[in-house]
Amino acid sequence: MTTASKITLIRVLMIPLYLVTMYLSGGNPGMWMYISLAVFIVASLTDFVDGYIARHYNQTTDFGKFLDPLADKLLVISAMSMFCEWGAFPAWALMIVLTREFAVTGLRLVAVQKGTVIAAGWSGKVKTASTMVGLCVMMAVPGIEILNGIVIFIIVATTLYSGIEYFAQNWKCLWD
Repeated sequence: MTTASKITLIRVLMIPLYLVTMYLSGGNPGMWMYISLAVFIVASLTDFVDGYIARHYNQTTDFGKFLDPLADKLLVISAMSMFCEWGAFPAWALMIVLTREFAVTGLRLVAVQKGTVIAAGWSGKVKTASTMVGLCVMMAVPGIEILNGIVIFIIVATTLYSGIEYFAQNWKCLWD
């Protein structure tokens, strides 16, 4: 197993720790929320580190291509689900994010079956980064509705844009 894949596995293993600390925080500012924020930041940074190592040291593997996006989705969906449970993240916004993720994953599976690999696009990277930063903001200063609204708007907008872009650029995979 490559170093990059080990780092990705660490991110996956951090998700239960993140969920426990978020649960203990109860959605309120304080020690547990800030521990959750620290865990989330470290986990998010591993996304950039494992990608850099994989590309820079030629450690790109099929396992890494599978696990890395899955780890990202699990981390982000875990955070959004906790905020949704507390009423700080609307269920409709979570459904938009989930729908985009399932749709893009399905598109990629169809493309692979036809011999085409759909690489992560720039808009997808922007979506991931803005979502992770936005969720960090929601943890750093919880309970500020106007700030939550701005974060949710940015997450939904970048999610929709990147989903539309993936389909606009690769729609032929579905019809050929």
